[in-house]
Amino acid sequence: MSTFASKLSASLLIAPALLAASMATHAYQAGDVIVRTGAVAVDPQESSGNVKIDGEPRPLKVGVDSNVQLGLTGTYMLTDNLGLGLLAATPFKHTINLNGVGELADIKHLPPTLTLQYFPMASSSVWQPYVGAGINYTTFFSESFKTPFKEDFRSLSLKDSWGLALEAGLDYRLTENIVLNAAVWYADIDTEATFRVGDARGKVSVDIDPFVYMLGVGYKF
Repeated sequence: MSTFASKLSASLLIAPALLAASMATHAYQAGDVIVRTGAVAVDPQESSGNVKIDGEPRPLKVGVDSNVQLGLTGTYMLTDNLGLGLLAATPFKHTINLNGVGELADIKHLPPTLTLQYFPMASSSVWQPYVGAGINYTTFFSESFKTPFKEDFRSLSLKDSWGLALEAGLDYRLTENIVLNAAVWYADIDTEATFRVGDARGKVSVDIDPFVYMLGVGYKF
């Protein structure tokens, strides 16, 4: 057998092993950290109770608009198939609308969310879908009424919320360390807003329950 043929035969025999080793270096493994950043949209699916003034229900309900901010997520791989995920973002800003009145107030919130994630694919796969479940904590701040209502409305405050969170996502590895990511969360966010109208006390309960969408890029450490 010629030298060239010998080298070719050896290469063909070695290639599968090299490919397997290359794929293994791309794998998600216990101890890996994947950090992702991108655009995050919060889309409330709100359901409002009636506004109450001094305990008396009024035929008024509130709505909450959507908002997009810069998001950051991280996954720490506990095993080759289980990860601990965290969602964070810059503060989201929403406008509260009162039916029949219009834009009533502005609020900000942060919704850090912790989930246990399951990656069902083999760790060597370039496609890494995952699902997760965990807990969401939402804190509200910077609540303020809009200028036309500031003379009559004041002391707006929203209670913080704890609730269930569900997650589904997909990483696609471009290189050994860089991934593209798409993810969606559902968060159970319930709050009660309290305020004053003149000398009267007002309150309204709102189930915000948003879907949260993210498109971004990540890096595996």
